[in-house]
Amino acid sequence: MRSFKHITPPLRLFSGPDSLESLGRELERIGSRRAVVFGGPWAEGPLLDAVRGGMRQRCAGAFMDVVAHSPLASVEAAAKELGRLEADAVVALGGGSSIVTARAASILLAEKGDPRSLCTARGADGQLRSPRLSAPKLPQLVVPTTPTTAMVKAGSAIFVPATGERLALFDPKTRAHAIFIDPDLIRSAPRELAVSASLNTYSMAIEGLMSRQGDPIADALLMHALRLLAQHLRDGATIDAAEAREELVLAAVLCGQGTDYTSAGITTVLGHAVGARHGIENGIVNAIVLPHALRFNAAAARAGLSKVATGMGLAERSEPLGAVVDAVGAMLDALGAPRRLRDVGVSREALADVAAKAMGDWFLRGNPRPVRDASELLQLLGDAL
Repeated sequence: MRSFKHITPPLRLFSGPDSLESLGRELERIGSRRAVVFGGPWAEGPLLDAVRGGMRQRCAGAFMDVVAHSPLASVEAAAKELGRLEADAVVALGGGSSIVTARAASILLAEKGDPRSLCTARGADGQLRSPRLSAPKLPQLVVPTTPTTAMVKAGSAIFVPATGERLALFDPKTRAHAIFIDPDLIRSAPRELAVSASLNTYSMAIEGLMSRQGDPIADALLMHALRLLAQHLRDGATIDAAEAREELVLAAVLCGQGTDYTSAGITTVLGHAVGARHGIENGIVNAIVLPHALRFNAAAARAGLSKVATGMGLAERSEPLGAVVDAVGAMLDALGAPRRLRDVGVSREALADVAAKAMGDWFLRGNPRPVRDASELLQLLGDAL
């Protein structure tokens, strides 16, 4: 019998046509009277009106200048707005960028420090460490429009365009207090965003199952997430149906919770390294590099590959790599996803810088096969080009 620890953070989840009716009650339950909505310009109008209606009289204002990939200037402006409005809670409306910007702004507001002093950094011994962010944080509530794992995470990455850095902030106190899944809102996102976010979830679930860490409960969460994703992504024609969108959101919740107990890997790392620097959704980068990452890690993650194959509903076999790669490829083709980095504007000249930056990513340390040098990542990127 092996030892493991699985502690489930509290989460209140409401799903269905009446889910926003619970938003005001949840704000009341936590004593909030001045909640601020976060979103992008695309969310103004009916989406924002629906959320404000659910909040009843507890909305102090809205920050509608969220920018994709949460650049530092936008997050700093959001933190100032939270202070100006005397916010006592945050309601993130949208996808990963809204959710991450809300969390990161809440951290900057509370901690009052230089963002670089608050982020995960590599010490003199080469180890990555996250500082303890001890100040109380504003409660976070999430109304998703895309199926993103960011809904249930505690990490928030800020992008610095001038340097290409990702400042990774980690604070468990910024986990979502509650999530509200409204059918009209989750169908409002363009199909391509729903697909991209789901591809990110898909690759994370696979990497979680192939991780050297984890436990049976995490495996169960990730395997069911993979089942839901395989069911709704293998036929791109049905992805806009209300039931499909809801189950993709639930798959993202399951995957986000499951991967809290596992490590990520090079698919996630390269999504981070390429996505923000080239203005590409992380899920699209994940889709491109995933087959190559599977081959790279196969020998170090045989047991994990078997779990992935089971989650995909594939026939049991002693060497499942080929079947898993084929299933991934067939799904990507059905969705019309790009298969090469060059197809999304990444040049060969950019690869060395991407590989070097990726070596500083927190998630690299959990890859099943240790990555000892940027040249290994450069080779994989070259294969994916």
